[in-house]
Amino acid sequence: MTKMADNASSVDIVEGCRLPVLRKNQEHEDEWPLAEILSVKEVSSRKLYYVHYIDFNKRLDEWVTGDRLDMKKLQFPKKEAKTPTKNGLPGSRPGSPERDVRKSLELNAQTASAPSRGKTLPTPLSAHNELHATPEINNHDIKKEEPDPVVQITPRSDLTNNVSKCLSGVCTGLVKPHFNNNFPKSFKNGTARRLIPPQPGRKRKANCGGADEMIKVLQYNNNPQSASVFLPPPEDSQDSSDGVPTAPRMTGSLVSDRSHDDIVTRMKNIECIELGRHRLKPWYFSPYPQELTTLPILYLCEFCLKYLKSLKCLQRHLTKCHLRHPPGNEIYRKGTISFFEIDGRKNKNYSQNLCLLAKCFLDHKTLYYDTDPFLFYVMTEYDSKGFHIVGYYSKEKESTEDYNVACILTLPPYQRRGYGKLLIEFSYELSKVEGKTGTPEKPLSDLGLLSYRSYWSQTILEILMELKPDNGERPQITINEISEITSVKKEDVISTLQYLNLINYYKGQYILTLSEDIVDGHERAMQKRHLRIDSKCLHFTPKDWSKRGKW
Repeated sequence: MTKMADNASSVDIVEGCRLPVLRKNQEHEDEWPLAEILSVKEVSSRKLYYVHYIDFNKRLDEWVTGDRLDMKKLQFPKKEAKTPTKNGLPGSRPGSPERDVRKSLELNAQTASAPSRGKTLPTPLSAHNELHATPEINNHDIKKEEPDPVVQITPRSDLTNNVSKCLSGVCTGLVKPHFNNNFPKSFKNGTARRLIPPQPGRKRKANCGGADEMIKVLQYNNNPQSASVFLPPPEDSQDSSDGVPTAPRMTGSLVSDRSHDDIVTRMKNIECIELGRHRLKPWYFSPYPQELTTLPILYLCEFCLKYLKSLKCLQRHLTKCHLRHPPGNEIYRKGTISFFEIDGRKNKNYSQNLCLLAKCFLDHKTLYYDTDPFLFYVMTEYDSKGFHIVGYYSKEKESTEDYNVACILTLPPYQRRGYGKLLIEFSYELSKVEGKTGTPEKPLSDLGLLSYRSYWSQTILEILMELKPDNGERPQITINEISEITSVKKEDVISTLQYLNLINYYKGQYILTLSEDIVDGHERAMQKRHLRIDSKCLHFTPKDWSKRGKW
């Protein structure tokens, strides 16, 4: 270790360098993952390096000393070309939209006039379409919805033998996901694969049908064979994203477009936050005032979330702050759990302070100081001192894309205790009262996707297991019926059934196969889930924000 430290002092390590860095894994064992140096500073004549571990979440970024750097494998940053480049060719002129459009039109004309040799050349897209447009799907061979077909029950062996013959008729214009270690590749590492348009002229044996197509047959087998048959991934689901973020919508979306990331916003700027009886270590950058970022501890009032620079300032503030709960209306209370509805326009200071705190633990969202278009639902835990914030979620007052959640967060001291699912369940309970189906704003964080996957799986399995046979026949249900019962958007229902690998396609029918392992696992999970929303304790009247001139 001493030798490595000497090497670190002798070699000038600059921002952008990459090298292995020593860290402890979850088993408290030493490992040397590759890391990038984001910043270098000197404290008490000792150099510190801020590192980002490649292929690791940013919340693990940290300041390290030189003795944790492996200088033998140091990689210096590559020098950028001095002349403007385009398409990887140095010295070429930078592209302009007019010239790109002109070249695209010329190429289209050449393609149309060129003789066909049995292959169809793709039409080039502009740079804007490549980044922001979703791949078009050939719908020429999709038939109109037909009445729900009748299912003929067949033995399990026939299903296994014939399922491979139906593969070509399952998806129209989409690639069938492949599995790796029982996890879809499209979900791996939080990324998703781009959908591939269909080959023109390809014949299909059957179409995927609509959401009203009847799904029948719940089979309970001890060791079912998994069939690689899937419905088309939904457009709005996390799985269907091609990984290219789009610009935030003008209606108040909190999705970060990633186009303005720099070294400053990639680094944590707050060392520690004291919130009530908890001290929190932030995970990500949050735009608190610059003068507060050098403090060892940032103090927050746990009721109004005002930030203060010292303990004395906090104590003086508490003598003036008479809040003992979040501002707004309490719309739910059961036991010690309460939910408060807060209007981002009426309580702007609180909403902005809440966004600043949440940004410390949310990397995929960006912060807007204009909180007017949002409603905030804060979950609290009550004791003799007041209502203490546990977590929250926000939603747009008017969402054109059926989003019922914009940001959602459970504070770290309360994580892994069931509060995340309670927040999700509450958001869908409000959607039921509003008579709508909803979905969270994409993209979800890694922890957010896990929480939603778990909630969707448990909710859908709960419904499927309550189905009873009708006149001796196997129970049946449609995607739309599941969506109406749960208020979960049908695209999320379909993606969850795919994720659970429950859908088989057999003789023109979709068959849900529930194994005993899935049933037993679901029952064990539900036994651990003690916190549930009681609709009788909800006092909520939805508002029609479209009729209001100003929020």
